Amino acid sequence: MSPSWLSKRSEDSAARAARSTESSAEKQRMFQPKRSPKPRREAPRVEIVATLSSLCGGSDIAVISPQDPVLLMGSSLTATCTLSAAVNLHASSLYWTLNGARVPSSAYSVLSPDTLSVTLQNLSGSRQQSGDNLMCHGADGHILAGSCLYVGLPPEKPVNLTCWSRNAKDLSCKWSPGGRGETHIQTKYTLKYKLRWYEREEECGNYRTGKQRYSCYIPRNPALFTPYEIWVEAANQLGSSISDITTLDILDVVTTDPPANVQVSRVGDLDDQLTVRWASPPDLKDILFQAKYQIRYRLEDSSEWKIVDDIGNQTSCRLAGLYPGTVYFVQVRCRPVGIYGSRKPGIWSDWSHPTAASTPNNGEYQYRLYTTSCDPKPGDQNATLRKELKQFFGWVRKHAYGCSGMSIKLYDQWRVWVQKSHKTGNQVGKNHLCLLTNTL
Repeated sequence: MSPSWLSKRSEDSAARAARSTESSAEKQRMFQPKRSPKPRREAPRVEIVATLSSLCGGSDIAVISPQDPVLLMGSSLTATCTLSAAVNLHASSLYWTLNGARVPSSAYSVLSPDTLSVTLQNLSGSRQQSGDNLMCHGADGHILAGSCLYVGLPPEKPVNLTCWSRNAKDLSCKWSPGGRGETHIQTKYTLKYKLRWYEREEECGNYRTGKQRYSCYIPRNPALFTPYEIWVEAANQLGSSISDITTLDILDVVTTDPPANVQVSRVGDLDDQLTVRWASPPDLKDILFQAKYQIRYRLEDSSEWKIVDDIGNQTSCRLAGLYPGTVYFVQVRCRPVGIYGSRKPGIWSDWSHPTAASTPNNGEYQYRLYTTSCDPKPGDQNATLRKELKQFFGWVRKHAYGCSGMSIKLYDQWRVWVQKSHKTGNQVGKNHLCLLTNTL
């Protein structure tokens, strides 16, 4: 227990501390600068209208009627802008804009102190599928109300419906919009299909966009040996249409991946030939079918392709009649034939990636046919031989680009014979055998 004098001393100290704190607070209040009173927030005036967004819509200030109409191209429209009773404006002070451009006042009519109309003649198709912006403005430029105009055409019947199945594992279809194609307003295209003897129809759900927007992809395995019925429906706010029904068997529209491992190599020192080899599409190894192949090739500095079409089912080809010391680009594609006994050939695959190779340049003579000197001349004792040679060389030139064993064999024989005839100087009459020789 503390003595009484100690307790009293403690009470006196606490009292002095309290008085000191009050004195400091008072000094702070005395020397603190005075703040200006906060201005009173005023309610916004009704006349000040917030600018509407670029999206169509109305406000409580005014109303446009009709709201978001759908119209045929070439038609006319009369719209009204009616002010709210709370707005201190007169209709004569308002003006209209369409897609940001001011509509001439000659198209206006003041129907009442709070209503202004505008008449638009011979409307063109909407610039964008989201609609054209028709706006009613106050005299100060503020937007009072807005509406969207959808001006376009009903869709015509879709055409050119084409389908294909890659490796018999899926189904893709594409089509073209009918007529001029552009409806100017949002148009929905729906690809539908069903098995021929079944009533249940299904809708394709994987539509492509961009340049391939008129196409759809069905990823799951389609039914084989049963015909499909496929069609396209088009619809917008102005009407609808349906394409003709296409009936197809999946096995008749199969396409493959491009041939794989395309290789182009030289044929020894032969300066006018190249050998092309490739592998069959890997995904069709387990499917009973035959393949037909095509090759196309071009010079490095040319855009013109030459096509070799008589390859058949073989996976190699020898190109002859080429220019020595020249770079060639070669591509191969495949077409399945008779998949599971189908009577119709399939669809050509895409071309393989270009493969480049060059022919040797060994400094030998380059030959080319000169058919005009082979024409029989009156009184020429070798006229019959000339005629036969002209026919033979014409056949050689026609078949020099083929891949059949017979044409290549004859081409090689002709090539050796021409070289020998050039070296020995054999002549028919006074002319070399319809040849021009050019030293490289």
